[in-house]
Amino acid sequence: MQEVQNEKHADAGLRQRKRAATHARIQAEAMRLFLANGFEPTTLDEVAAAAGVSRRTLLNYFGSKEEIVFSTKADFPRWVADAVAARPADEPMLDMVENALFDLADRHRSQEARAVAALIAATPSLRAGDQAKYEAVERLLALTLAARKGLPDDDVACRVVAGATVSIIKQSMDAWLANPDLPPETFGRKAFAALRRVAG
Repeated sequence: MQEVQNEKHADAGLRQRKRAATHARIQAEAMRLFLANGFEPTTLDEVAAAAGVSRRTLLNYFGSKEEIVFSTKADFPRWVADAVAARPADEPMLDMVENALFDLADRHRSQEARAVAALIAATPSLRAGDQAKYEAVERLLALTLAARKGLPDDDVACRVVAGATVSIIKQSMDAWLANPDLPPETFGRKAFAALRRVAG
């Protein structure tokens, strides 16, 4: 009986690994084609062929081309929240968020990240859908700040700082796309300094 259960667990583990590998392969091939050929011209059939799967199989993993792109950003809200949670609890709230964002930027800045951001900015259907990512960041960031500071989940200061932070993230990305030679935190540092002066 134990051997049968072990075999079932092994089979389930193998299926899970194969599914994860197929998911990653489709995602990687799709992004390669989108960045090389453009989002709109690239078809799902081309992505499926490049990934070595049928169109039907691809659609079992991703419902649309947009969903593939957004899957590459799915962890971003959690990255932001984790970076904030790692900051000292006695840090002033704005310092906590600012330092967390730049800790995060140091780890995740790359030419590929900039290329994906440029693809999203240049594609109307992706720009519209990308807003959901920022809404998720704002919600999770507000909750993380409240937890870090021992405040209620609906604390107004945490919600306001989270909203301002998301605005700074967006504008920093726009500035990075407009000035690729400058790191994204260049605008962010100026924006947080301006926020402190206004709040002063």
